[in-house]
Amino acid sequence: MIRAVFSLFGGLFAFVLNALFMGAFLIGGLFLLFSQDLPDHETLSVYRPATISRVYAGSGRIMDEFAKERRIYAPIEEIPDVVKAAFVSAEDKNFYTHRGYDVRGIAAVIVEAIESKGANVRGASTIPQQVAKISFLDGGRRAERKIQEIILANRMVKSLDRDHILEIYLNEIFLGQNSYGVAAAAQTYFNKNLSELDPEEAAYLAVLPKAPSDYHPVRQLDRAMIRRDYVLKEMHENGYLDDAEYEIAVSQPLRTVQSGDFESFKSTLPERDYFSDEIRRQLSRDFGEDEFFSGGLTVRATVDQELQVEAALALQNGLEAFDRSRGIWRGTGKTLPAEALVDDATWRTALAELKTARDIEGWHVAVVLELGDTSARIGIEGVEDDADGHWIPAEDVKWARPLLEGSARARNASKASDLLDVGDVVYVRAMTKDSDGSFIRWTLRQIPQVQGGFMAMDVNTGRVIAMQGGFSYQDSVFNRATQADRQPGSSFKPFVYAAALDSGYSPATIVIDAPIVVETGAGVWRPKNSSNKFYGPAPLRTGIEQSRNLMTVRLAQEIGMETVAAYAERFGVYDHMNAFLANSLGAEETTLFKMVAAYAMFANGGERVEPTLVDRVQDRWGKTVYRHDQRTCSDCRIASLEPGLAPVISSGRERVMDPITAYQLTSMMQGVVQRGTAAGRVNLDVPVAGKTGTTNDSKDAWFIGFTSNIVAGCYIGYDRPRSLAPNGYGGTLCGPVFTQFMKKATEKYGGGKFKVPPGGHFIKIDRYSGARLDNAASGANVVAEYFRDGEEPLFGVAFDGGFAMGSDLPMFDDVGQSEQTTTTRTSTGDTVTFGKKATFGTISSGGEY
Repeated sequence: MIRAVFSLFGGLFAFVLNALFMGAFLIGGLFLLFSQDLPDHETLSVYRPATISRVYAGSGRIMDEFAKERRIYAPIEEIPDVVKAAFVSAEDKNFYTHRGYDVRGIAAVIVEAIESKGANVRGASTIPQQVAKISFLDGGRRAERKIQEIILANRMVKSLDRDHILEIYLNEIFLGQNSYGVAAAAQTYFNKNLSELDPEEAAYLAVLPKAPSDYHPVRQLDRAMIRRDYVLKEMHENGYLDDAEYEIAVSQPLRTVQSGDFESFKSTLPERDYFSDEIRRQLSRDFGEDEFFSGGLTVRATVDQELQVEAALALQNGLEAFDRSRGIWRGTGKTLPAEALVDDATWRTALAELKTARDIEGWHVAVVLELGDTSARIGIEGVEDDADGHWIPAEDVKWARPLLEGSARARNASKASDLLDVGDVVYVRAMTKDSDGSFIRWTLRQIPQVQGGFMAMDVNTGRVIAMQGGFSYQDSVFNRATQADRQPGSSFKPFVYAAALDSGYSPATIVIDAPIVVETGAGVWRPKNSSNKFYGPAPLRTGIEQSRNLMTVRLAQEIGMETVAAYAERFGVYDHMNAFLANSLGAEETTLFKMVAAYAMFANGGERVEPTLVDRVQDRWGKTVYRHDQRTCSDCRIASLEPGLAPVISSGRERVMDPITAYQLTSMMQGVVQRGTAAGRVNLDVPVAGKTGTTNDSKDAWFIGFTSNIVAGCYIGYDRPRSLAPNGYGGTLCGPVFTQFMKKATEKYGGGKFKVPPGGHFIKIDRYSGARLDNAASGANVVAEYFRDGEEPLFGVAFDGGFAMGSDLPMFDDVGQSEQTTTTRTSTGDTVTFGKKATFGTISSGGEY
């Protein structure tokens, strides 16, 4: 009997032993099988997480940030103990002692899964296991993935410091609201740095790894509070909080940004605009999109934020003035349904949820609540109603008529209901008195159909200080300063004149302004002046001041379009310019960005500058990976300099044109502003030069001008080109935009006389005839031109470009014909007779043809 019992127990023991052996063998085999081809965990020893790239203005203020995953990297030594304690208590209380996995935790999960027959399957992952999953494995719950996770976690704790593993975890974990890592989450939920977090706030962050949406601080407040208090209890029991700290923390409400208790960190960021978005575009191209969005770059922008605001206002004012002059009301095209207007809270909520541009300075989004006999009552976003409500009076709508389909034309509105219906979403702006800023009334506004771009930069460094790519970035992100290829029209002419001046011509050289016939493959081309007149022989200065198309074409023919094209390419206006005569009048497309950069080289005396929106880029470790300023200072290495001597700084810039040519051209373009096509439209207290541009049928309007230190340019036109006429000229549209901006810019940066380079001398000439005058001459017709030393100007010779006068073409149109004639000799030796020149009062802002 006893022997039988021993035999039975011996058999059972052998069976259990064999079973244990076989189980261990099976488990060992599985672990061996699943450990094959696992990722190398030691790559985590060099931790390089995807991190936010930030853009800072020159003042040091953050102006934008870019990220695929919003993560702010925090080294473990900068993460407070209370944050570490919260996550360890919530996720892995044995973190500092286990082997990478928690056997008891895994057993408890298995038992729970069996008891629930698979209905309740949860994880028991330690922090090292979660790091393995985040870094190397997918998020599935397969047994194979779990075994691989355990293997990697075990290897990890054997070769990596525990604090390093915790650092990876606290920077990688997703905590909701597009926040990755504790630093970003602290900012998102509390608008605080990690060092500013209280224990209850750290505990709430530790709640979120399991399921952030299940513990939302507003929608799931009760669940979030219960779980937060559980984490605080664990922190207390684990010795991280004493009794007093625990009692205080657990008694606190859950106060977050989402519940309105703290201001959002986003509220301190400026709205994204054309400038920062262009930085994104350019650096994504130069560094690669992945590096820009995840490399943790620190970008120092060149923008002057004060002038960036002014650039937006100046362009918006110009575009709106043109739009209102057309007198057509289009509105926003958006409405709120009747059920959204039942009370104040309802329409405010509906209006806040409506997607529309809100980045226009001084404008408010509003909704029409009621129509009166002549006026309309409106509700304004962000503005509380007063006792009488807010109203659009009849006098504010009389400038406009409703837009009708087809060719039908409505009468101008006489009352608000002619333009508005109840529920219409509109823009409004407060009209105020200029004298004291007091409120007058609310006025209707609308985003113009016409668009444009504006850009300003330092002529010596190429630093772009302001850029506006359209009326509103939130309405249209297309940047018309850098992305819109448009015909520059007459604003291109300075490059023709620069080529001529460098080819031996002078500002007093006479060029004939007379009809031209050009045989092309597409037929006969007859270019003409904007005034539809021609003016006979005139000096180069007159040709650019009055933007004479015929003179420009003849000049381009004289020097050769290949030479003109080479100049345009040298200045960066085109990569490759086609050598067609029409292109001398700006028929080939380019961007405002390129044109403004090219004009900077006129302003700085003919030295190359590369435009940039970025001063410096640093990587995540602070190493400079790009610096725009390439100037060198050899004297700066000397311990001391002689008294009174400053260090010599060398720019090493390439010279693209002769400095005397640059000054001659600048002087001629000063005439454009003083008495030419920009006269009366550009008015500054410092010397200024520039050139208007208006293309064929007034489809594009330009003005680019400069002082001694700042160059700025404006372009206005429809995105789908159509005529801006009437009065759609570069001077009338872009001149005021330039002036508004530059008045602020010169207040800040000043401006002086243009520097006269050595190697030349002044000679007075008659600006109408080009004749040489006595040094004592004075009067409206007298201008002092700068000539190179040793080069005697050639007077009395006119250049015609080699074009025949054409006996079948009228020498003058009916208007302005005169019997008075003058005779001159052309460069080919021929004698040509002209009638009296047309008056200088004619608008001749130039054009494409």
